[in-house]
Amino acid sequence: MKFFYFFCALVLWGCNSTVENKPNIVFIFTDDQASWTINGLGNDQAYTPHIDQLIAEGGVFENAFVTTPVCSPSRASLMTGQYATELGILDFIPHPRHRLFDPNHEVGLDSSNTTFAELIQKNGYTTGLVGKYHLGDWTRSDDKRHHPLNQGFDYFMGLTGGGESPVNPVLEKDGVIDTIKGLTTDILTDHALSFIDANKDDPFLLCLNYRAPHSKWLPVAEEDWAPYENLDPVIPNPDFPDLNVEKVKRKMKEYLASVSGVDRNVGRVLEQLKQLGLEENTIVIFTSDHGYNMGHNGIEHKGNGYWILNTPRPATENLAKNSRPNLYDHSLRVPAIVKWPNVIKPGLKIKETQSNLDWFPTLLEMTQTDLPKDKIIRGKSVLPLLKGEKVEDWSNDFYAEYSMINYSTAYMRSYRSPEWKLIVDFKDTMRNELYHLEEDPEENHNLYDSDLPEVVNQKRILKKKIMDQMTLIDDVLLLTLHEH
Repeated sequence: MKFFYFFCALVLWGCNSTVENKPNIVFIFTDDQASWTINGLGNDQAYTPHIDQLIAEGGVFENAFVTTPVCSPSRASLMTGQYATELGILDFIPHPRHRLFDPNHEVGLDSSNTTFAELIQKNGYTTGLVGKYHLGDWTRSDDKRHHPLNQGFDYFMGLTGGGESPVNPVLEKDGVIDTIKGLTTDILTDHALSFIDANKDDPFLLCLNYRAPHSKWLPVAEEDWAPYENLDPVIPNPDFPDLNVEKVKRKMKEYLASVSGVDRNVGRVLEQLKQLGLEENTIVIFTSDHGYNMGHNGIEHKGNGYWILNTPRPATENLAKNSRPNLYDHSLRVPAIVKWPNVIKPGLKIKETQSNLDWFPTLLEMTQTDLPKDKIIRGKSVLPLLKGEKVEDWSNDFYAEYSMINYSTAYMRSYRSPEWKLIVDFKDTMRNELYHLEEDPEENHNLYDSDLPEVVNQKRILKKKIMDQMTLIDDVLLLTLHEH
């Protein structure tokens, strides 16, 4: 009889522990950070010891991409698991103080779209967002439908728009918008640590959305600048015709210093989890909203890039001066690192292609949250890959989109396999590109106009895949194409 009671107690303890030990999640989301900015991912001149620690202790996706290489559309896809064109968010959303802001054509993530935060919140988690959201304005009136507190978060502290100074930023705290003294990255971390401490006894989801390394990059803390002060940086494309090498080198140092500021604060988060005894039961994810170019292919910035040359490129009918909209891999590729003690094998390298669309179903599976039956989800959970399992039907093809409507106009769609990549600009076919990635991973040699049979065949195959994907997601661009 004693054995029977002991057995029942074990069963009950096991049931309770399943509930109580739901993992916490700290989702660290940086802004404008390319994967090439990290020492542990191959950049010897980058100083990122804490992100490197995450890589060593967890798993890293070597082929992680975002579907749109600018802020708001990428963030919308992350939060909903759908393509940004499905949500009507085509380009970055201008803040009311931005010269492109149009009060008669306000854009934001509609509250009818379910976010992963809403579902995890309903599953018993306390949810917090510290930092940048950039999915609609809530500052001009009492209409708060775009506010993070109405889209699945119990707590919010951070940026009211897309951009903010790296020092003495204007932030929302406790519902009040005001200037807060200090370095922005440090301030956001301070409040993230407070959230963790306040919610350490129950399951929580914290989205820590840094605004760094978005420009401008300086000032940074002295210790973050120190590794680069006397550095003569190696730059990726020094022989690109007419490249402004001096400018690229100066900006490279500033950009990497901003990354080091993020890294130092990642270390603060990891240390607090350890001190509070939360390390073993907390999943730490590190990724970014899109990649970045710093002289790559002669440009800087992201999908709405611009030339960084000695001689300015003139404006055209569709492009502003120096504008270079693009879907280069360097604009789309991001770091994607996950640490989950006792679940993910330390040092795991995953070669399968991963998309920011995949975070939605992955986070739900990690938190034992049910997928809604009526919700469109374009991504796929990467948890089996993180557990080291072989997924036989995993597709390594990748579709990307960018309808640039701010500053310049471009309607770009891309389809990428591990071997070939086609980029079509439906606004200007002169910007169509085809790259043989297997031989040209830096996308230096555009083969689009080649009449080689293999090239012609690949253009046909990939163009059909682009059109099929546009049809699948009911891309509004198709209506424009049919009209013409």
